[in-house]
Amino acid sequence: MPTLKLAPALNVSTWLNTNQRISLESLRGKVVLLEAFQMLCPGCVSHALPQAKRVRDLFSPDDIAVIGLHSVFEHHSAQGSEEALKAFLHEYRITFPVAIDAQSAQGGLPQTMSAYQMQGTPTTIVIDREGRLRKHKFGAEQDLTLGAEIMSLIGEKNLPLQTASIEKQDENCTDAGCQIPNH
Repeated sequence: MPTLKLAPALNVSTWLNTNQRISLESLRGKVVLLEAFQMLCPGCVSHALPQAKRVRDLFSPDDIAVIGLHSVFEHHSAQGSEEALKAFLHEYRITFPVAIDAQSAQGGLPQTMSAYQMQGTPTTIVIDREGRLRKHKFGAEQDLTLGAEIMSLIGEKNLPLQTASIEKQDENCTDAGCQIPNH
């Protein structure tokens, strides 16, 4: 198995839909779905954000944290204001926390987008309970694929270490199965 790297920190300017700043460290113990988007990205609006909402609705908040990352790398004047993003989140009923990616001092890609080497939006990032980057996908992802990957990571917390062999319970059980005893 390849060595897994810790996910880069989120470098953001503002948080919306939450009263506190969120860090990946504060989310350790949960799987994190980070959905990078732009308001004017058709794939984000039609697929990625509705999918993130479904993930938040389907999985327990004890197991997963869903976060949006508004990473504007084009059309800054049309989608760069916090007020425009607030209106967008209200209109599309996005209630999970959303961070505004910090702009680069040099005017390049936003800082978190750059740290994750994203190709564009939407980008789906999945981080495991230990803070390790487990998925990084540009473009649309199938619901079943994402759901299975998330469930697999949620299940990792309960992986028992089984060292003892399974003993035969009674004479009605074999490796092929267990029969109901005759009465």
